[in-house]
Amino acid sequence: MTKRPALGCLFEVVETLVLTVVIFLGIQTFVAQPYKVQQTSMEKTLEPDQYVLVDKLTPRWAPYGRGDIVVFEPPATWAGANGVPFIKRVIGLPGDHVQLKDGRVYVNGTALDEPYIFTDDHSQATDPTGGGPSEWLVPAGELLVMGDHRNDSSDSRTFGPIDISQVIGRAWLRYWPVDTFGALQHPLYPAISPAP
Repeated sequence: MTKRPALGCLFEVVETLVLTVVIFLGIQTFVAQPYKVQQTSMEKTLEPDQYVLVDKLTPRWAPYGRGDIVVFEPPATWAGANGVPFIKRVIGLPGDHVQLKDGRVYVNGTALDEPYIFTDDHSQATDPTGGGPSEWLVPAGELLVMGDHRNDSSDSRTFGPIDISQVIGRAWLRYWPVDTFGALQHPLYPAISPAP
């Protein structure tokens, strides 16, 4: 009689563990997953070794917007990534005309107000990378992304717009270290007209 309850208890423990793993994998695959910031390209918005929660669910019905912070697989041609996903801010949406001029970013002819850009003793200009393009027409199904620390970011200025299929999800919550806990601010750009 003692063997049956012990086997029943063991079966329940195994069943609970398997169910927990299945639920965890389901959530991480389809709903949200943690991401550790490993680059300096999003300073001061996000610092290295901070953790954010990446929303993978809502982009299925709410498309990415200008100002969203996204985590994505680096382009296949980008050798410097070592398989580590990138985290950048969406600057241009499909159909947008993005231009770098006089150290500023213009979208559809209007200069972006970018209070999130990294500053130390002076503000950083947003310039093209050496010999790179200074304007883009973002193709359908793609996003133009840049880091907030413009002088220390490999982004669309280097590798061009990224395919939306490369995007893992939208970073929305910083949860570690605990003293930095909070939702990531999403800037609004009311002056920017939609893409023609």
